[in-house]
Amino acid sequence: MNHKVLITTSGLGSRLGELTDYTNKSLVRVADKPAISYIVEMYPEDTEFVITLGHFGDHVKQFLQLAYPTYKFTFVEVDNYKGPGSSLGYSILQCKHELNCPFIFHASDTVIKNFSIPNIDTNWVAGSHKEESSQYRTLNLSSNKLVKVNEKGELGYDFSYVGLAGIKDYELFFYNLEKLIYKGHEDTSDIHVINNMVSEVEFLYKDIPYGNWFDIGNTSELIKTRKQFNSSIEVLDKKDESIFFFDDFVIKFFSDKTINANRVKRGIQLKHLVPEIIGSSNNFYKYKKAEGRLFSKSVDVNKFKKFLDWTYENLWITSNSLIDGKCYDFYINKTKKRLSQYLNSNTDTTDVINGVNTPSVYKMLSSIDEEWLCNGIASQFHGDFILDNIIETENGFTLIDWRQDFAGDLEIGDVYYDLAKLNHNLTLNHDILNRNLFSFSKEDCYILTNSKLNECQKVLHQFIIDKGFDLNKVEVLTSIIWLNMAPLHEYPLNKFLFYFGKYTLNQKLN
Repeated sequence: MNHKVLITTSGLGSRLGELTDYTNKSLVRVADKPAISYIVEMYPEDTEFVITLGHFGDHVKQFLQLAYPTYKFTFVEVDNYKGPGSSLGYSILQCKHELNCPFIFHASDTVIKNFSIPNIDTNWVAGSHKEESSQYRTLNLSSNKLVKVNEKGELGYDFSYVGLAGIKDYELFFYNLEKLIYKGHEDTSDIHVINNMVSEVEFLYKDIPYGNWFDIGNTSELIKTRKQFNSSIEVLDKKDESIFFFDDFVIKFFSDKTINANRVKRGIQLKHLVPEIIGSSNNFYKYKKAEGRLFSKSVDVNKFKKFLDWTYENLWITSNSLIDGKCYDFYINKTKKRLSQYLNSNTDTTDVINGVNTPSVYKMLSSIDEEWLCNGIASQFHGDFILDNIIETENGFTLIDWRQDFAGDLEIGDVYYDLAKLNHNLTLNHDILNRNLFSFSKEDCYILTNSKLNECQKVLHQFIIDKGFDLNKVEVLTSIIWLNMAPLHEYPLNKFLFYFGKYTLNQKLN
């Protein structure tokens, strides 16, 4: 190969808002994978990539090395990627010593479908038609040759520039880039260099057919992009964690290194119940993809009965450990902490929900017999026991996405929490939430439920009774789970979870 590919991931990604508060914009999920995967996989496996690192650069490095162990990546750390003096051009200049050959510049927020990357037998820029182009730099062409790259908002253009260019004359490129940087040109980028070059060398235009270029650099375009990519998973977005699916493996990300490390440890402990972990780093772990169907898609009443028996025999292996104190931390202390997060910007008084006078959450919590609630049953546990975390296989079941601990304990948890999580999921699940089949008003607070899952819930309740568990405790914990979830989600889901949690908790306590 006679050229390299430059991907600049060093920027802050500020246009994506809080999505980049915990990681790099190139790792924001689009369907099953992070954005950078769609870029890397456009190129042959023997491609030499040069990756600039800045904002959460270590996350980018960890991910690429874990997901693509046979690929060749050269990482360049950018010393100044934010604030005065920082720019895309400055980041590119830090790679000069690695780009002593023709190279392709590929912006880390540029995702493209159905397009073959051109050779670099000449300089070129790639563009496409965009319905709304005011937020993009645009291209003026003459006989399919570049005349000028316009700044955002300029009128009289032919196509939008997508952030993809082939640089054959790399020495001239860096000569002009250095000249701009040293002259103090503000916010220098690839297009300023290209504009300086067009008077000396030719840039051909490469067209990306309409509808095949996606920009994930801002939230509105990211939402549009996600709708155009098929996803095998239904996952509620979380700012500080994510999951990525590949053909043969899955990668989990956590911004918290301790959580990630504990997930790996628990995965080893649960090895006979979960997929084999085949790699890990500070913020990621990688495990073999379980062959089978997501149980949320394949479940029926008969399968659900078999699953409960399987779980009782294989997962919930009880212990003589005392866990009352851990249950208190998990059910009482954690709930109060979560509620304080939610009520920091919301109020909690006596509400009339669905026509029923419902006391404040704190009043209801104070009325619960804490000794009864926290008298758990110590056992091996999953911790996020929902249908979406269960794979139905040919020989039984495999559990995925287990919780990292139970109130700090990596080995022992409470059977009641797993039961409550499963009970919650049979009412409130990703499919229902993604279709917005709920109402969050106090006057009419409800959620539409799946009839098949309703039947499974009846089976679960009978199982709880038959095994000698306390069904009322499971129901109370289910309402507490909804209250705990409220501060973790955005409006209007947070409102629904809070009011629905209050309403059902009041019902169960009475």
